[in-house]
Amino acid sequence: MRGKISKRTIDDLVVGDVLWDTELKGFVARKLNSGHVSYGLKYTDRATGGQRWLALGLHGALTPELARRMAQAERGRIAAGADPQAERKAEKVRRTGVVTVNDLLDAHIKLYINARKLRSAKDIVRTFDKLVRPRIGKVAVKDLKRSHIVALLDMIAANNGPVMADRTLACVRKALNWHATRDDEFVVPIVRGMAQTRPSERARDRILNDGEIRALWRATDFEVAGGYGVMLRVLLLTAQRRQEVADMRHSEIDGDVWVLPRERAKNGRPNTVPLTPQVRELIAMLPAYGDSVFGQTGTTAYSGFSKSKRVLDERLKRETAQVAPGATRWVIHDLRRTARSLMSRAGVRPDIAERVLNHAIGGVQGVYDRHDYVGEKRAALEALAGLVADIIAAPDNVVALADRRPKGAVEAVAAPQTGVARQ
Repeated sequence: MRGKISKRTIDDLVVGDVLWDTELKGFVARKLNSGHVSYGLKYTDRATGGQRWLALGLHGALTPELARRMAQAERGRIAAGADPQAERKAEKVRRTGVVTVNDLLDAHIKLYINARKLRSAKDIVRTFDKLVRPRIGKVAVKDLKRSHIVALLDMIAANNGPVMADRTLACVRKALNWHATRDDEFVVPIVRGMAQTRPSERARDRILNDGEIRALWRATDFEVAGGYGVMLRVLLLTAQRRQEVADMRHSEIDGDVWVLPRERAKNGRPNTVPLTPQVRELIAMLPAYGDSVFGQTGTTAYSGFSKSKRVLDERLKRETAQVAPGATRWVIHDLRRTARSLMSRAGVRPDIAERVLNHAIGGVQGVYDRHDYVGEKRAALEALAGLVADIIAAPDNVVALADRRPKGAVEAVAAPQTGVARQ
């Protein structure tokens, strides 16, 4: 709730209340479970854009007026470029000599992940924030034991699955190994054999069959699934990666071509993706909030994948149990694998399909062939869209749909290359 923080409003608070001051931005009072009232200041770190919380003290030791003056003074320092929370952490480390796992992760993010501008930075930071910090963040690094890591992985495996546990283990191992290169005495408490799965078990070969594609198409109708449903259809029809599509910008689209910049591509390779009429029609269905195609604000990319997938799975269970009973047992990346398989089924040459997916072409051809293949990729994606259209139009009792497009259309995609983009 909002109002001026004063002796009267503080006395009116009940446990759980949070009072945001209307006169000083970020100044807040909270009634804790203990019954005490805590004063604090929420501010934005100018260097990272992240939100910071600075505790000022408890009511009684501080009056509302004194807490307000402290908050105002800190806001002045913040405007001048200071980061009070970071200063307190540094002072604590200097005074006690204890560095927590949270401190280590903060340093790893700042000096390694952000400094190298890793494309996976968002995912790594999210993993640390949601899975690692709540469990072992306050543990002193010098006290970190193998049992801490094992308990962390067991908890993640139980709640998020063994594959997520192994991904977290990889992120934590990288951070601890990095810290070990900077500390003479630290020994990384991770050993071989701590992974929950084997690489062969993590590898997926799942693709959606025709019945599942029809079920998915019905469940992702815009009126039902909104922008998330449109995104899933675009993922299938373009064969691109989830985050690359989620971050799609209107400014990256020129006519019927989407140019994925190297900065956003997972492999650092820019990709020119022709947009078929079906994809352009899907994008046109979305509300125009700003430059972001799928974001809800226009400035940020789409978020909320897990929640949206759970809702979609429940819808699929209710509506398609008889038609496609396994329709929920897939992950978003399986759509990319499905699209690649459908292109082969449509007669698209393997090397063209791989270029659509922005995979590197090896050997001499990959080194010397600088043709952009836009025409060939357009024909491949049109063949993919045509096959998907045939699949979703077929009756549910059709298990596998034969290719019903004109033979010439397939041959045009599969014909040997002459170095000139086909129209």
